[in-house]
Amino acid sequence: MSENCSHNCSTCGEDCGDRKSESFLKSPHPESSIKKVIGVVSGKGGVGKSIVTSMLAVNFRRNGARTAILDADITGPSIPKAFGLKVKAEGTETGLLPVTTSTGIDVMSVNLLLDRDDQPVIWRGPVIAGAVQQFWTDVIWSDVDYMFVDMPPGTGDVPLTVFQSLPVDGIIVVTSPQELVSMVVSKAVNMAEKMNIPIIGIVENMSYVECPDCGRKIEIFGESHIDDVAAAHNLKVLDRIPVNPKLAAACDRGMIELAEVEVLNNTVKAIESI
Repeated sequence: MSENCSHNCSTCGEDCGDRKSESFLKSPHPESSIKKVIGVVSGKGGVGKSIVTSMLAVNFRRNGARTAILDADITGPSIPKAFGLKVKAEGTETGLLPVTTSTGIDVMSVNLLLDRDDQPVIWRGPVIAGAVQQFWTDVIWSDVDYMFVDMPPGTGDVPLTVFQSLPVDGIIVVTSPQELVSMVVSKAVNMAEKMNIPIIGIVENMSYVECPDCGRKIEIFGESHIDDVAAAHNLKVLDRIPVNPKLAAACDRGMIELAEVEVLNNTVKAIESI
């Protein structure tokens, strides 16, 4: 530290050991109240990340918590479809209001702002990242106990924006049994570790199919490799979700809140322990 240090790192060009790292965190809307922010990530698409996000919000809501979903998958939003949301988001003079589902889950997604659900979002990365930031800073999230952020797959602009801009309390990594998926999961885990984001654990989706006659678990995608990935990073495999036609049908009908499927119990407990 220099003898003439003013303790104001923003006006100093010295690279000393006491220099404070710059924070990119964005403040939420002044009228928002959000206690915990949980990110749901995956190394690649098609592993059921949005289903995990939705069911986590549903499970916590069933337990009496106030939950919300920030759909950060701007180019491939699927959360409104899973919850059967048809109305569009509205705003006040001070901010944008999320759309509330039938059981009281607050949701903000780009599809709640577009004229048509099938209208493509043809934006470059920085614009997409800016939209995600606005879902945090411009939306009024009232009395939220747990906010779940459904992120696009990979390690690009949006995950980087979320990790830097939002006070993420931890992330859930979603994967499927294939060895290729396990490899790309390591990339997502390594990104979180480099950015000092706590990793709560791993959820394996489409882990097996249960025979309706004998109850035997059939690994239709082959032997799982997720235990090796978890051990390499000293992480827990929290839950293994089977292929469940009832859950898939509930999503297709926009009735995921009414799905009589019990999943993610261990993941819920792990998040509650934070």
